[in-house]
Amino acid sequence: MMDENMAQVLKDIGFTDYEAKAYLALLQESPLNGYTIAQRSGVPRSKIYEVLAGLVRNGDVLISCGEPVLYAPKPSADIIESRRAAFERHLKAAEQGLAEFESKKTPTDLLWDIHGRDEIFYRLREVIGRAESKLLLQIFEEDTAELYDSLEKAAQRGVEIFVIAYGNVDLPFAHVYSHEPGHAEITAEYGERWAILSIDGKEIVTGIVSMGRESRAAWSAHLGIVMPITEQIKHDLYIKVMLEKHRDILEASFGPALKNLRDQFGPSTTTYRPQ
Repeated sequence: MMDENMAQVLKDIGFTDYEAKAYLALLQESPLNGYTIAQRSGVPRSKIYEVLAGLVRNGDVLISCGEPVLYAPKPSADIIESRRAAFERHLKAAEQGLAEFESKKTPTDLLWDIHGRDEIFYRLREVIGRAESKLLLQIFEEDTAELYDSLEKAAQRGVEIFVIAYGNVDLPFAHVYSHEPGHAEITAEYGERWAILSIDGKEIVTGIVSMGRESRAAWSAHLGIVMPITEQIKHDLYIKVMLEKHRDILEASFGPALKNLRDQFGPSTTTYRPQ
């Protein structure tokens, strides 16, 4: 009986259904004539010679000269190697061809809506890859691993990295400052986690990342968005540095971790819901 799973595997790499069945029949025994291949593969006799001709033309099956005409399969290792080489050629052609359209790339001076956690972190890593001199980031400890490699590569390129961390964020190549109030208080107050990224004061990604497929973020290089968000991260950094230098004075006026100051402007009471 024909192995349907293996037939599907062959279809996944470019065989038609009939080609996959004929090729598998030949792998089990060869050489065979067309009539026998049809019997053993389940390919209709009216179609078998057309199918075999296609396999011969693609180089997947060998055909004998003379009478009777017999067929034998190309070794499976050669099949895989030829498919791999073809796929790599296609990728190379796509890479070169798409590079020609760089001047037509998606404009970043608009505000783009990003849906889903995976897509958000893909965009964050992509933007980190464009950082040249300075990178500002707010991130929760649960999400740091998603960006670790990209951030490390940026640091190796000479990018200076400043991080406002919610929780225990271990990034030895970056300047990491723990947010106050801490992880537990922020999580209790807002109920969700976010990430905010700014590179070189030119491009930002910001949004909710803790809602799986319902996560939402924005990506832009629009000055009207980039400047205030970049400054917001900077001000969190300023506050943290000031607390480290003058905690006693500031907390005497504004309470632990400046709680009284935060309460003066009102805690968030809005629970995020996707639209």
